Amino acid sequence: MTDTLARLPASGVSIWLDDLSRQRLIDGSLARLVADRHVVGVTTNPTIFARAIENSDCYDDQLADLALRRVGAEEALRALTTFDVRWACDVLRPAYEASGGVDGRVSIEVDPRLAHDTARTVAEARALWWLVDRPNLFVKIPAAKQGLEAISACLAEGISINVTLLFSLERYDAVTQAFLTGMERARDAGHGLSGIASVASFFVSRVDTEIDRRLDRLGGEKAAALRGRAALANARIAYEHYEQALATDRWKRLEQAGARPQRLLWASTGVKDPAYEDTRYVVDLIAPDVVNTMPEATLDAVADHAALPAGHIRDTYGEAHQVLDDLADLGVDYAEVVQVLEDDGVEKFEASWDDLAGKLTTRLSASGSGRPHRTADSREA
Repeated sequence: MTDTLARLPASGVSIWLDDLSRQRLIDGSLARLVADRHVVGVTTNPTIFARAIENSDCYDDQLADLALRRVGAEEALRALTTFDVRWACDVLRPAYEASGGVDGRVSIEVDPRLAHDTARTVAEARALWWLVDRPNLFVKIPAAKQGLEAISACLAEGISINVTLLFSLERYDAVTQAFLTGMERARDAGHGLSGIASVASFFVSRVDTEIDRRLDRLGGEKAAALRGRAALANARIAYEHYEQALATDRWKRLEQAGARPQRLLWASTGVKDPAYEDTRYVVDLIAPDVVNTMPEATLDAVADHAALPAGHIRDTYGEAHQVLDDLADLGVDYAEVVQVLEDDGVEKFEASWDDLAGKLTTRLSASGSGRPHRTADSREA
């Protein structure tokens, strides 16, 4: 089953896992995916952490220590998540070393409630970078307008950044400019550029979910023919913009100074509509020097039955532009769609963070009244 997965990195696609939990770290399942399934990176988000912490007793010992120290829910949440990410960074460290720092990365997100506050986003990114203290960390910053300056500021300080919640081509271009600005500042400040990395996480399946909903409301043959085509078209045009950015003199000067490109990362690659092939957001977005971060179910599906196409992503650009033109002709407002998706993405992560913080308050209170048995797998809080 690993033959199909092996063909992805051979085609230029880095396989990352879109999941992390302490249970994965304790039982070695993450390490096995690295060893057996060509996984060379991990991404997390507030929803993933909420699910991991709420549904496991693996965190009880650390929660007991935090309760005894009278740590509040916000700081406890930071301690729990940085603990897991630090451990995962150590698991992925060989992949980081083997790839010269390109892969082997683990991402942790700034508090999504800070997405529209530039100064606090930068402060939180600095804190996470210091707390995890691993060179293969990515700090995730949402691509909201207020996050653009934070992205540049963090890169300028040498903090590697995963720009997340990207849906819009226009916003992707702005993120590219923020990346270039940050790397130029880092160069001017004397930082070695080869040690600073970045990816731009371009979300895929959610675009189809939102646009298909609008097409279904419109009805008719033309609308039906466009179902399931918007997300791939949007992502493919983003890759066209990536190639255009690499051809600019501005990038070439940074490259000569040692900088590495800000790779595109395909996020939200789990298929949400059962009518679609469950590997479509992987096999139809193969391109040189991209990352595809998959939930384990998608990883398994690719390993089991994916058919990788021939040809180059450049061959799809014309069709992709036509899809967006056809959607506009039907009255589907692209700018409105991507803004709705960005707002909804931030709101969902905020809700996950708020809900988890509330539940942690309860668990910290309960942990303070009695100390659970400490297992052999426990580490320092």
